[in-house]
This record gives sequence, structure tokens and C-alpha cells, in this order.
Amino acid sequence: MSARVGVVLFPGSNCELDVIEAVRMLGGDGEILWHGDRTTHGVDAVVVPGGFAHGDYLRPGAIARFSPVMDAVADHAREGGPVVGICNGFQVLTEAGLLPGALQKNRGLKFMCGMTTLRVESTDSALTSAANVGDELRVPINHFEGNYTCSPETLAELKGDERVVLRYVDNPNGSIDDIAGICSAERNVVGLMPHPERAMSDLLGSADGRTLLQSVIDAASGAVVRS
Repeated sequence: MSARVGVVLFPGSNCELDVIEAVRMLGGDGEILWHGDRTTHGVDAVVVPGGFAHGDYLRPGAIARFSPVMDAVADHAREGGPVVGICNGFQVLTEAGLLPGALQKNRGLKFMCGMTTLRVESTDSALTSAANVGDELRVPINHFEGNYTCSPETLAELKGDERVVLRYVDNPNGSIDDIAGICSAERNVVGLMPHPERAMSDLLGSADGRTLLQSVIDAASGAVVRS
């Protein structure tokens, strides 16, 4: 049976279909999770996709965190289910308290759109298990508020527990410690700013996103089905 991956749809999300297509390319079953529902409908993994949830009013993710579905996503995470936030989804996960830190405006206050190179720092996460430490992956970015920041204490904890799973080789946005992606203490919740779902084919510039999303499929395949 194919792993079921639910992709949360907020008003303003715009990458949900890209994620679903990427999941299907890897043999999974992608489906939409409506932001107003109070359940994840028993999916094996959840992806919170990129876009502009609720128009990014107040600040990115600040309104989306109160959507009914986020309580169900939090329950899914607490039960050990894989949860991945991509770009705006990463912002939502930090606002919801599922990941530490925050995303602020890019260095130089410039919107960034283009390819970047990521280095895999840990394979012990729901997003990187199919990779090797030291792998360099070319994946696009598309954000204005992708500059990851956190307190010195949180940074020390992330580094000490090897929870920084991806770093930029050439930091494009000013993120502290070149951080591109982090995971929770349980390693099942992961957030990253780059878009692996847009790097699924060499015809589109890179197929390196397949490694990251294959990790999610693998994690979902081993997950317990939830109500």
C-alpha cells in the first residue's frame, strides 16, 4: 500500500500541487488536507507547503498556526508521525511551536529566487535519511523571509544535538550558522526554506529534491496510520 502524504492547503498556499505531484512521482499517494478540518484523515506523513498562508498578514505563518488542522498536525507529530514544512510551511511550524526559532526578512531586504546548494549535515531525520552526510544538493529557493534566527541557547542546542540537517554552502539570506533546515528533538518534524518539490527532474534544473522527498516517503512508509 502506498504511503499517504497529506499536504495542508491554507488560503494563499501555492505549492501544494507541486508537492503532491512530487510525492506521486516517488510512488506515494498525495492528498490535500483542508486547513479548516480538525483531522489529518489518517495520513502517514504531513507536508506544510510553500506559499503565502492567509496572505502572510501580521507575519508569515502567524495566522495559519491557528487553523484547526494545525492541532491535528501537532497531534500527528507528537505521535511520531513525519511532518515537513517547506518555505512558508517552515515559517508556520515555527509559529506553531513545532520547531524552534523564527524566520525573518532576508539579509539586504531582498526577495530571493534561484538555485542554491545545500550540504547535508545529518541523515537522522524524516527529511534526510535517504541522503549521505556531506552530500551537496542543488535546490531552488523562493522567499523574502527565509533568514533563520534563534537565541544563542537554541543554536547551541541545535548544534549539540545535530538537529541542523541542512546548511547553505553559500548562504543567500543571512541565516544564522548558514542554517537551511532543522529538525525537532524527536527528528520527525523538519523545516527547510528551499523547495525540494521543484527539484525533481534534471529537465527542470535539478533532480536533487528527490533524495529529500524520498526520505519523507520512507518515513511515511514506516509510520503508524493515525485517525
